[in-house]
Amino acid sequence: MSTDPRTNAAPRGTDTPGPGDTRDAVVVGGGFTGLCAALELAERGHRVTVVERESELGGLAGSFDVGDGRRIERFYHHWFASDREMLDLCERLGTSDAVEPHLTRTGMYYANTVHRLSRPLDLLRFTPLSLLDRLRLGLLAVRARRVTDWRTLEHRTAEEWLVSLGGRRVYDVVWRPLLEGKFGQYAGQVGATWMWTKLALRGGSRTKSGNEVLYYLRGGSETLVDALHRRLAELGVEVLTRTPVAAVTTDGTGVTGVRTEDGTLLPARQVLLTVAPGIAANLLAGAGPDDPAHPALPALGRQLRAIRYLANVCLVLENNRRLSDTYWLNVNDPSFPYVGVIEHTNMETPGRYGGRHVVYLSKYLPADAELYRMSDEEVFAYSLPHLRRMFPGFDRSWVDDYHVWRAEYAQPVITPGYTRAMPPTRTGVHGLYLASMAQVFPEDRGTNYAVREGRRAGLLMADRLRTARGVAARRAEATSRA
Repeated sequence: MSTDPRTNAAPRGTDTPGPGDTRDAVVVGGGFTGLCAALELAERGHRVTVVERESELGGLAGSFDVGDGRRIERFYHHWFASDREMLDLCERLGTSDAVEPHLTRTGMYYANTVHRLSRPLDLLRFTPLSLLDRLRLGLLAVRARRVTDWRTLEHRTAEEWLVSLGGRRVYDVVWRPLLEGKFGQYAGQVGATWMWTKLALRGGSRTKSGNEVLYYLRGGSETLVDALHRRLAELGVEVLTRTPVAAVTTDGTGVTGVRTEDGTLLPARQVLLTVAPGIAANLLAGAGPDDPAHPALPALGRQLRAIRYLANVCLVLENNRRLSDTYWLNVNDPSFPYVGVIEHTNMETPGRYGGRHVVYLSKYLPADAELYRMSDEEVFAYSLPHLRRMFPGFDRSWVDDYHVWRAEYAQPVITPGYTRAMPPTRTGVHGLYLASMAQVFPEDRGTNYAVREGRRAGLLMADRLRTARGVAARRAEATSRA
């Protein structure tokens, strides 16, 4: 049995638990992390319920309609050749034929000029730097990829490490604006490990000639989300959308399940939270007086709330012509409100979207920032003069439609020594597990690592369930012999 993941219908197998039955596991969050954890558990015979507050599955990889039933992600996505978890999942679910490679062009906007930075040779033409500093920039990337143990960098900030590799001028022109554009007030606190993974990942996506090859799934992430949902339905997993969770319920020994906002109790032996740490802390604190608190909860809540996050505003344009021939344009101009301009249809063909040219403008910022709190109309109007400055020929008439998407928890701030702050997957509360983008380390968040962390959590939970069942069986056998 399968259902459309864009509906609230819950796929139910013959053994699907009802509201009063005890599940083996409840997974909170219907993004790739939660769905992949549920897949690992269900394929090992466990009874699982996935609970998602939104009307659709996919999390930050969720999609929307750009007309005539054509769907695309709310926030831009692509894969690298090194994203084996995602590519293997496509093979596992029979969607590998939809994975398509694309040669892409990247660039940098600096001093009112777009500079091409797609190939190593482009560095020699990057005139904002002297010839010596251009060579230093090229050597920096090579030296960064030679680092094989991220632990040697964990005590350093990104600024310290990048300056040591390429010098102060290279840092001030290339790296400082990118870090400040992405992390704002936290730019000086970002750890070197975060920067290292970016450099290593991008280097691994290039051909021998230096061109960058990226991968995109025909039909977008929703193709894979649909395939995951169908497989979970076949396995009898209950998937509940439009179902916000109010609290994780506990007793003195561990978790007992979750309570939804409409008061429904979903009893479970295990609970996996795939939401941001701050949200997880709220769910753990909201059990109520009838649910005795586990003694480990206060310390865990403090640890979760200590993880700092940035939000994201993403303005998506549906244009009737393209802005440029660049797919990914990094913005090194602090007066421009976005850190990146990603023209998706310079990777994918506009024909997939009815001839529309789709552009993402992305900005990371605190959730209380003015841009984040603007209405959609205000965000669009605010952005127009900046687009005209970047692309002098641009006119409002180019935009047939626009959309504004917001995510309050979009980017954890990775600092030196982050391994000491990172929440554990298996917590000190029996049966409680955590898997969020704040636990993707040393890599940065992304769909590939969402799949990886979901699989890891699911396998760990399945192992603990198997162990518990073995212990129970041995006790039962010993009792019957007695």
